[in-house]
Amino acid sequence: MNTRSLAPNKIKSVKRLIITLSIVIPLVVAILFKVKIEGFNLSFLPPFYASINGLTAVLLLSALVAIKNRNIGLHQILIQFCLLLSVLFLLSYVSYHMTSDSTTYGGTMPGLYYPLLISHILLSVAVIPIVLFTYLFAWQGDYVRHKKWTRFAFPIWLYVAVTGVVVYFMISPFYVH
Repeated sequence: MNTRSLAPNKIKSVKRLIITLSIVIPLVVAILFKVKIEGFNLSFLPPFYASINGLTAVLLLSALVAIKNRNIGLHQILIQFCLLLSVLFLLSYVSYHMTSDSTTYGGTMPGLYYPLLISHILLSVAVIPIVLFTYLFAWQGDYVRHKKWTRFAFPIWLYVAVTGVVVYFMISPFYVH
């Protein structure tokens, strides 16, 4: 996230890439949910990607503490690690759902589970461009815009990470191994 100057056409290209990724990622995930690959047992992945969500939440909070303490270098490393974890989460999540049947929630709190799940899914789609643009502004050295966007990006990203763990714990008793 060091201050870097990009030519206006490069900035435009990066913005187009962010918009493209923000559309393509959810579409590809939705399409891949319809693909079923037999013969693989990836039942170990749900606790793994729930752990990734939990670690992401902890690191996001740590990144907040780091920037509040003006430790910009640590903040940058933590945010970059959170981005890497998000990619790892996505890959493991899609891999699991391409090789396993969907699990139905059978608990006693559907009035809590389903709104939490739906908000988690919708915000996980919305957070993609928000986080990527927020990162871009910091990378460009536009810290005024970065700070403005962080006011939305941080709580949404943290919510998605935390609710991912909660949703996992609520549905985990119903996984078929």
